[in-house]
Amino acid sequence: MTKDRLAAIDIGTNSIRCIVVECNKDGSFRILDDEKDTVRLGEGIAETGEISAAAVARAEAALTRMHKLVTGLKVKAIDAVATSAMRKSANGPRLVKRFSELLGSEIRVISGDEEAALAAQSALRNFDTHGKRFGVIDVGGGSVELITAQGVHVEEFYSFELGAVVMTEQFFRVDPARDSDYRRFQKHVREIIKKQLDGDKLVLPTLIGSGGTINAIAQMALQLRRNPVESVHGLEVLRSEVVHLLAMLQRRDIKGRREVAGLSPDRADIIVAGVGLVDTMMELFNANTLLVNAHGVREGMILEAIKRRGMAPEAASPRSWRESVISFGQSCQMDDMHSQQVATLSLALFDQLADHFGLKKRERVLLEAAALLHDIGYYISYHSHHKHSCHLIRHAELFGITPREREMVAVIARYHRKSLPKKKHDEFQRLTVKEQATVGRLAGILRMADGLDRRRCFAVSGLQCRVEGNLVQLVLSGAEDLAVELFGASAKRDLFEKSFGVQVLFVTQAACAVTEKEL
Repeated sequence: MTKDRLAAIDIGTNSIRCIVVECNKDGSFRILDDEKDTVRLGEGIAETGEISAAAVARAEAALTRMHKLVTGLKVKAIDAVATSAMRKSANGPRLVKRFSELLGSEIRVISGDEEAALAAQSALRNFDTHGKRFGVIDVGGGSVELITAQGVHVEEFYSFELGAVVMTEQFFRVDPARDSDYRRFQKHVREIIKKQLDGDKLVLPTLIGSGGTINAIAQMALQLRRNPVESVHGLEVLRSEVVHLLAMLQRRDIKGRREVAGLSPDRADIIVAGVGLVDTMMELFNANTLLVNAHGVREGMILEAIKRRGMAPEAASPRSWRESVISFGQSCQMDDMHSQQVATLSLALFDQLADHFGLKKRERVLLEAAALLHDIGYYISYHSHHKHSCHLIRHAELFGITPREREMVAVIARYHRKSLPKKKHDEFQRLTVKEQATVGRLAGILRMADGLDRRRCFAVSGLQCRVEGNLVQLVLSGAEDLAVELFGASAKRDLFEKSFGVQVLFVTQAACAVTEKEL
């Protein structure tokens, strides 16, 4: 059955981006293509008041190519918006008409508040914000949008003319940036934000950020950590890391900045202003954590387009990390009943061992996610399906689970069968020593739980853990003979015993009852 396709084109001050998606009837969608071109429409606007002829030529070339792309992909509709540069330039209205003819679709010039609302939609779709106080920032070339929110309730929209291109042209004409110029820039940013907030002091412990500058910060932070993940989406970047990156970038000239690992060379000239802006906002709002939303405004446009065009009842949004995990598992044709049983047994083990071994609450989430997804590798092949599960999970986008946590979930699932962790296993070696210890324990639990459902008939209905010194006794109960389950779990107790430093003894409730009766 042919599915409808949509394209969203965001004509920004620094770059033009085009995303093409295929829509499902439930409102969800998958990305088919994502194209970007750095055209710098905002170049020189502060001096001339107009978008330059050179920038127009670059934009026309980019839009012509994108039009060919979406035509070839047979999209049903194109939704295109233009932001700060088009809002500010004197020749903006004429260019909107001209660019619309190139695309064969009308381009809407949206306000800062509308831009902020699109970024907020994307953030709420991708992050678990229930009960949390936070802000959403979208950092562009011409403007910066801020949204304040509590839980799932958006409070205020703000738009500041503080984009990375505009600020670079206004304050950083000397390379490398002079300390005096940076202080003037920082003072200006603070004054503009405080003035628009009308004296209100915002405390936003977490900022969810989108836009090119945010993605660049995430990529550079990953390189500094030397602990890469597959995607920056959902990455947690600390304020201390932003401060460190800013200091490093300020010391370098543009040639040196182009050599910074993780930074695209075409952003090297505006990155000091971009990172400086993020640092100043984090300082102003007492934010210690920056969460990276790799989707942002374009995803918000897709969500709006799906609703507006009636292509689905409503764009689907995950309500919890668990629903997201189950949805992903079902897309890989997971065995729901077996997965749920293994998760139930895993959590029963975890809960009874937690106090004695100091297991943490968040580790329970990782274990449950890995238990639900441990067998999705069957989607590729039975043979080496534990490795396939690891690969699929590493590349998944799981709501409410950070990229580092996703890496751990993938490796936990990988060790539910076959060999124990080894130095030659790349996925395991990418983890920190602390993460490796956690993965070993959680994978040890999952491995035994999987053995306890060896026949996939849910024979084990309950279990009790008894810890005495270095001995862990597991008492199993069920309505039928559990010989196969005892064999399955016993054969897979190796990682548990190694990780916890214990020995495991399996007995059945029926056997215990006979022993007690004899006594």
